[in-house]
Amino acid sequence: MKLGRLNHIGVATTSIADSIVHYREVMGATSISTPFELPEQGVKVCFVDTPTETGLNGTQIELIEPYDDSSPINGFLAKNPAGGQHHVCFEVPDIEEARAEFEAMGKRILGPTRIGAHGTPIFFVHPKDMQGMLTEIMETPKDRYH
Repeated sequence: MKLGRLNHIGVATTSIADSIVHYREVMGATSISTPFELPEQGVKVCFVDTPTETGLNGTQIELIEPYDDSSPINGFLAKNPAGGQHHVCFEVPDIEEARAEFEAMGKRILGPTRIGAHGTPIFFVHPKDMQGMLTEIMETPKDRYH
């Protein structure tokens, strides 16, 4: 497995609206996507872009809020009421090849490969197999700087 680009860091929050205010006022963020819902994944999502010297987007912050009471991030927020870093996400050129490699190494994949917030295939690897970090693997978007 070859380490790919760090696409985003997922940050769980009880309120995307409040988090947007924080990233604008405290961190000086100027490029923040409109929040949208992913009910099939149980979350509401918003992306905060980080700038680079080239003017292209760098690594993003993915703000994730529970969609409803059955959201998979409710457990995380119960343990971390203020929210916080939920996962890291790395890009790979071929999602099925990456999944096969992780499985061959005995890493526990959490659920099926599915379409993520960027519209590309993703899967998650159990934190116990990734030095304590929930790790999302995503296929590199065709429009890399969306």
